[in-house]
Amino acid sequence: MPLYEFQCEACGKDFEELVFHDDEAVLCPACGKDHVRRKLSRFAFKCEGGAMRTTAGGSSCSTCRPGPSGCSGCGG
Repeated sequence: MPLYEFQCEACGKDFEELVFHDDEAVLCPACGKDHVRRKLSRFAFKCEGGAMRTTAGGSSCSTCRPGPSGCSGCGG
């Protein structure tokens, strides 16, 4: 599903919204304004054993490389 993260430039509220078309208007749920910007989202996937791993940001060390066995440097 196309779930995106946004931040309202008018009130600063962070929120998520389903957006099916690029030209679809997105309104802030807090103040109702349409001055919002799409944020860069972090992607996650579930590994064997149910552990969650992220593929962008939130790394345990500066050399983390996501994969089924985690990071060889920190084990994260």
